[in-house]
Amino acid sequence: MRILLFGSSGQVGWELRRSLSVLGELIAPGRTPGTDGLCGDLADLDALAACIRAVAPAVIVNAAAYTAVDKAETDAATATRINAEAPAVMAREATALGAWLLHYSTDYVFDGSGTRPWAEGDATGPLSVYGHTKLAGEQAVQRHARHIILRTSWVYAARGGNFAKTMLRLGAEREALHVIADQHGAPTSAEMLADVSAHVLAAALLRPAVAGLYHCAASGETSWHGYACLVLEQARALGWPLKVPSPGAVHSIPTTSYPTPAARPLNSRLNTERLRTTFGLSLPHWQDGLVRMLHEISPPPAPAPRSA
Repeated sequence: MRILLFGSSGQVGWELRRSLSVLGELIAPGRTPGTDGLCGDLADLDALAACIRAVAPAVIVNAAAYTAVDKAETDAATATRINAEAPAVMAREATALGAWLLHYSTDYVFDGSGTRPWAEGDATGPLSVYGHTKLAGEQAVQRHARHIILRTSWVYAARGGNFAKTMLRLGAEREALHVIADQHGAPTSAEMLADVSAHVLAAALLRPAVAGLYHCAASGETSWHGYACLVLEQARALGWPLKVPSPGAVHSIPTTSYPTPAARPLNSRLNTERLRTTFGLSLPHWQDGLVRMLHEISPPPAPAPRSA
């Protein structure tokens, strides 16, 4: 079975290279044409369609996206092409091949109101261009019968840039930090998301009736402030050279104190009951994956002093 993976160099895509390799022959084209002539640039819709036709996979996995949330406010055309039009091309080509399409979406399709975790059937209402384009991509994929869409939130990994690594960098540079405390969600590791994806895909190949939309995020919840505090607490215990002296120096602020071009949802909580029930899964707590990732990227021990 051939699996065609787009976005293999990203946080989730890198982990998918590992998790999906046990299911079949994995083909992961880059954004520029390789020696095989395949091109995985989602901004080039004709090349994208040609790539899918050349590989003729049984499964297409789309882990690529335009994720520059603020930049999308002034670059809507590119965000739309990558997040909405490219998935539509994948859906069309998957239909022609009779292939499965696994696609990833985001909590940004919701308006962030309330405090209840969002369920799959709740009304959407994106606040940003990014959210609108990701919702349009979902809708395009949903027109293809054999699909799995996984909405997720606050993704991080040992590879690539993310909030946790930003906090490590800033914590090493500054003696005090100010972090938003009124946005809530669940930090979700790319490693967990990739493992769940492989499990879900294997089940879908055997039980096509499970096709559809699911929420996939780590269990529990926190704020960006709580997230930052745990990152720095664990990093300090692991020997990271931090200037910020203690959790008390990580000050909580409201979203209104940190304006950005794109509005962020205050409530990014996702209800994962449908995913857990359908596929018999127990999702780990967000703290567990974060601590494991910090151990993975922990700094090397300082060299021992030389004797005279």
